[in-house]
Amino acid sequence: MNADSATGQFRETLESEATSYGVTLPATALEVLSQYYELLSAWNSRVHLVAPCSPQEFATRHILESLLLLKYLPDDALVAEVGAGAGLPILPCLIVRPDIRAVLIEASQKKAVFLREALSKTATSKQATVLAERFENVAPPAVGFVTCRALERFEEMLPRLLEWTPAKATLLLFGGKRLERRIENLGLASTAELMPQSKGRFLFLVNKL
Repeated sequence: MNADSATGQFRETLESEATSYGVTLPATALEVLSQYYELLSAWNSRVHLVAPCSPQEFATRHILESLLLLKYLPDDALVAEVGAGAGLPILPCLIVRPDIRAVLIEASQKKAVFLREALSKTATSKQATVLAERFENVAPPAVGFVTCRALERFEEMLPRLLEWTPAKATLLLFGGKRLERRIENLGLASTAELMPQSKGRFLFLVNKL
């Protein structure tokens, strides 16, 4: 499949499936999300950012699932993304909501380079800062929300992430049943939203007291 065809399928899927995720995507956002998809696809063979998948799956599983965050983020929300990797979930949110500001924390130097390139390509550089460092080595930024989708050894690292998260912040965590059990075992109160078209992927909301 050539790049133009893949981008076309990606965009068509975004347009056809957005409403089932409760998302409205104006034409400008569709255009910029398509640019982000093309950039990530070009980088993915050199820097493993996401597992190989079809344009349709990328549109639903990576973009539209990421945009589920938006309903939980108030105007002018300040967000820290830990283990930012490909910029999912926060980069699509920055594209759709220019009011959001974010700190993207990523331990891999190569992925941090990609993130800066992606922010530049999508004209969201003024909304975000990239820190090429492990989150444990970074002072917690003054944010109201912390999100994480693909942190290495997620269940094992959850207590550290919770300790690191600023007081009274909300954690927005992507994961499955194992993460749900880990949250429960730590005695944390949470709510879970099942992803559309999924039986085992959730968005967990955990409020840190």
